Amino acid sequence: MLAALTAFIITSAARLITGARALWLGCTPQPVQRLYFANHSSHGDFVLLWASLPAPLRRRTRPVAGADYWAKPGLRDFIIRKVFNGVLIDRQHSEAQHNPLQPVLDALAGGDSLIFFPEGTRNLSDEPLLAFKSGLFHLAAANPGIEVVPVWIANLNRVMPKGRALPLPLLCTLSFGEPVRLGSDESKPEFLERARQALLALAPKDA
Repeated sequence: MLAALTAFIITSAARLITGARALWLGCTPQPVQRLYFANHSSHGDFVLLWASLPAPLRRRTRPVAGADYWAKPGLRDFIIRKVFNGVLIDRQHSEAQHNPLQPVLDALAGGDSLIFFPEGTRNLSDEPLLAFKSGLFHLAAANPGIEVVPVWIANLNRVMPKGRALPLPLLCTLSFGEPVRLGSDESKPEFLERARQALLALAPKDA
């Protein structure tokens, strides 16, 4: 009950502050299993994307997040595990035999849709999008039946810029593009660059 109430408060506040609009440009909000991949400039990215989905989709959609930031005793851990049922990955792994994507693969095998950030970390540079890590390729290759959907989140980094305690009331949009499918003979660099370009194509011209 507490987790459900917290989720309602957080998502309602996110939509109120940002005036978030979901633009379904290349697909429609259908109850099919998807891997939503988005640009990452704020810790609020997954919250806004999750909040922009219709309720039936939210119930089966989980954010993928770094354990090094979120798996801290207290409020962060409660929010990511209990409120959003997040999938935590170890970005600091040191064991050669350990696959950091295994929790993500397990969640996909269980039928969940996921929110994934292929840049691997928040983009605090002046570039619109960092180079993609290899994770998106491996997930697409292991799950050919799942729709891989690009989502550009516009303006959230301006709503809550780094170092600011209170958010600025600016309009945010989330543009959902056409699913990207891995070609049968497509290499990892080719797929990652094509997916990156598909995401960049959704960015507003002034982004």
